[in-house]
Amino acid sequence: MAKYQFFCIPNSNRKQYTFLDMASSSFLQEKSAILDQGFEVEDDVIYADSSEEAVEKFQSNFIYAVDEYGKADVSYGFVVFLQSIYKMIFSKKVK
Repeated sequence: MAKYQFFCIPNSNRKQYTFLDMASSSFLQEKSAILDQGFEVEDDVIYADSSEEAVEKFQSNFIYAVDEYGKADVSYGFVVFLQSIYKMIFSKKVK
């Protein structure tokens, strides 16, 4: 099963996205180029047998459901809070 990483334009409501096969020999260079274009990593890695299946899983937003389930636990919510603060601080320093 292949691993795919998805990237979205911020505030595009997951409509403007692209993805990469993480097994590609040029993955790191392609990822750097995508991030330089303003995309951000979206969710976690998606495991799928094909790129079409990965896109279907991404569009179904199945990771969102798992994330919401996890947020029911207080410790998970605290970790998400810390991640949000970290992103906010470092995104302001970059701009």
